[in-house]
Amino acid sequence: MKKIFYALLLSVTLIGAAIADTRYSMRVDGLACPYCAYGIEKKLNQVEGVTDIDINFNKGLVSVIVTEGVELSEPEMEKLFDDAGFTFRSMEKETI
Repeated sequence: MKKIFYALLLSVTLIGAAIADTRYSMRVDGLACPYCAYGIEKKLNQVEGVTDIDINFNKGLVSVIVTEGVELSEPEMEKLFDDAGFTFRSMEKETI
């Protein structure tokens, strides 16, 4: 019985490790208020696979978490932010 339990526990752990979301941290100019954040959130929520959005006004940083297999490109984000009235500066990608 113990062997079955440990095998099941190992399987769940390995499956969990194989599923990895990605965090994109983007530098953006022009963030000043909650209304700004709402406009950006509205645009980002239209992107398939986005699961979480965090906006830091003081640092000019937009953090987006997407599900496994979803890729955000710099040209795509540059257009999205430009359409929302902001200036996209850079993007960093991190598997979480």
